[in-house]
Amino acid sequence: MYNNVRNRVSKNIDIHLLIYYVLLVIIGWLTIYSSEYVPNDTAPFMDHRYAKQLIYILVAIFSAIVVYMFDTRNYSYFAYFIYLFTLFVMILVIFVGDEISGAKAWIRIGSLSIQPTEFGKVGTALALAKFFNEGKTNAERKNMWLMAALFILIPVAITLLQKDTGSALVFFSFIILFYREGLATWILLFGATFLSVFVFTLKFNEVYSIAVLTAILLGFLIYQWKDRKKVVRNILVYACCIGCVFLVNFVYESVLQPHQRMRIDTLLDKVDDPRGADFNVNQSKIAIGSGGFFGKGYLNGTQTKLRYVPEQSTDFIFCNIGEEWGFVGSVFVCGLIIAMIIRILSLSEKQRNPFVRYYGYGIAGILFMHFFINIGMTIGLLPIIGIPLPFISYGGTSFLAFTIMLFIFLRMSDV
Repeated sequence: MYNNVRNRVSKNIDIHLLIYYVLLVIIGWLTIYSSEYVPNDTAPFMDHRYAKQLIYILVAIFSAIVVYMFDTRNYSYFAYFIYLFTLFVMILVIFVGDEISGAKAWIRIGSLSIQPTEFGKVGTALALAKFFNEGKTNAERKNMWLMAALFILIPVAITLLQKDTGSALVFFSFIILFYREGLATWILLFGATFLSVFVFTLKFNEVYSIAVLTAILLGFLIYQWKDRKKVVRNILVYACCIGCVFLVNFVYESVLQPHQRMRIDTLLDKVDDPRGADFNVNQSKIAIGSGGFFGKGYLNGTQTKLRYVPEQSTDFIFCNIGEEWGFVGSVFVCGLIIAMIIRILSLSEKQRNPFVRYYGYGIAGILFMHFFINIGMTIGLLPIIGIPLPFISYGGTSFLAFTIMLFIFLRMSDV
């Protein structure tokens, strides 16, 4: 069995992705160690997060080996089963899960807490790959995008019921796969318009939004009044945007949790709360800024060592990198993650099996969304929603899911 696995690894492994993975794992563990480092610490080794993360790394390596033991055809054959099973466990969490940080998204097994949503992302990537890979008649193609959207919206709805808005947002990263497979550009522009209207309404209010939208509509009507089709189209878009305006208050009050609303308000400068909702981000920005160009040196951070930054081994781990390794270290880490994503996309385009290409685009989108949101909230450009930095943040479930996700792609890759 050992020789069989070794032969499979030697044939399928992409050395570039493997190097990126190993470097990110090493950097992640070193940063977690630094975030908890205390001189002359007498606490037992296993009481520290860096010790637990080391165990998670060993479990992930074992899981990667198991991934390589399976025939590549099994991932396509069992894709829907994996998807449905992860959905079942995610639903189960709503009733029997533990609530942590306002979200009921974890199942406790002994001393371990598992977040099934992380594996739900892998299941969704596999299911969408199988869905797009199946031959479709012309009639089926008409409803293809609606059916594909349901693969995303179902786990999104379940995750929202868990009150885990951050994880729900990650599922929309599959839009990258949709666009690659022919989703019309106007749909993306429509979505971007909706998002802009949503944020503008949050920043100001419904009256301002309606006034601005009406002015824009009148401008288009005056300019295009001779083209009846464009006039009708603009009116329909206007009506949808007005609907979005009135939807904002419902989402803000009924979907978002109180701490999430406060974070959004502070991000949009509607509330000034330097010792409350603003505290995490302010301390994070201070830590990153104090690192300068080359950083203060490993284990020499002050903001992080004095515990001014909460959650500095999980959601805010990037501020530890910024303070100790500076601008150069931050760019290097970001470059590694971006290089990994680009490499996955590049390999996906070369695959002879379309299923692997679809899956590659799916996981590339997930990695990018995690990277974009985590860095964005750490430097104060996005609200804090609790998204880990891939392969770096502390956490067994997320690290294991990222590893399995990546090594399934490596196992199936035929280039």
